[in-house]
Amino acid sequence: MNCAQQIPFPYSSSPSSSFFFYYIYITQDSPLLLFNITKHAFTMECCILSKLKTQPLWLLILFALGSFALLRFSLIFLNWVYVNFLRPPKNLKKYGSWALVTGPTDGIGKAFAFELARKGLNLVLVGRSPEKLKAVSDEITSKFQAKTTVKTIVVDFSGDLSSGVERIKEGIEGLDVGVVVNNVGVSYPYARFFHEVDEGLLSNLIKVNIEGTTKVTQAVLPGMLQRKKGAIVNIGSGAAIVIPSDPLYAVYAASKAYVDQFSRCLYVEYKKSGIDVQCQVPLYVATKMASIRRSSFFVPSTDGYAKAGVRWIGYEPRCTPYWPHTLLWALAYSLPESVVDAWRLRFCLGIRKRGQLKDSRKNE
Repeated sequence: MNCAQQIPFPYSSSPSSSFFFYYIYITQDSPLLLFNITKHAFTMECCILSKLKTQPLWLLILFALGSFALLRFSLIFLNWVYVNFLRPPKNLKKYGSWALVTGPTDGIGKAFAFELARKGLNLVLVGRSPEKLKAVSDEITSKFQAKTTVKTIVVDFSGDLSSGVERIKEGIEGLDVGVVVNNVGVSYPYARFFHEVDEGLLSNLIKVNIEGTTKVTQAVLPGMLQRKKGAIVNIGSGAAIVIPSDPLYAVYAASKAYVDQFSRCLYVEYKKSGIDVQCQVPLYVATKMASIRRSSFFVPSTDGYAKAGVRWIGYEPRCTPYWPHTLLWALAYSLPESVVDAWRLRFCLGIRKRGQLKDSRKNE
């Protein structure tokens, strides 16, 4: 036999040995190589089985459960690595050449508009302020020049929503709107108990966060069904999904829980029609709504979040696109709910105290 190389492999013929070696001769005779590998593998298997037979049943059950848990964790971790770092984004132009974004004049919505324009999509921007819409439109047009066409539609989601939705339907008529980002939303000025929420704020939370998302989605669905393709992204919140409760923000958290369940139901309803519905669940992002000015590792800028968010469009029905947020989600999930509730209540009471102090200074 003409040996080319010897390679050591771990092996033991004795159950008491911890480390061992055997040699496989790599030759030009590949069937012999395969035979050697098979023989040694079979010997190892017999050795392991004979060792296991001498162990008590409880230890075997514990070993099996541990092996299953390790396998499950390994698969979850590998999937997490793949979807966050290796999975390619979808070609959004396959959904259509136009994207509609609500609340695009600031924060996450504006960042989404720029990121979608960077992907080569034309934009329909839907917001309340004509001046701000024009400013964002001019900024996008200036940056991407002839690459992107921008249309604007003025809708006050806290006002007459019926007439606003009709303007949306008229504005998108004849356009192959393939991507919709329902970003528009409002929150509390600062944390407060439910009995302290005035009628105006309560009405705005329900109209903007729930009715706005619902009716815009209903307005764009017929065109997507006709073309048998589309992607709808509804911006949810970690306040409704990641933590067990969000005290002093009860109505906001509840409205975002509606968005999550609404998205999941539509995902199931329309998946076979070629329409991908998704609820994105960000935690804290550096926005005016969150009252956070500086970004950090766990608090992305709006641009950082939008880049991650666009990568996830068309995939899972619920996702947290910014990967450090998934670490916080895992931490919250691993703690007892009572611990998270107590921490969150203390945190929100601090926000309430600072907000009341700020209001008192304004009234002086």
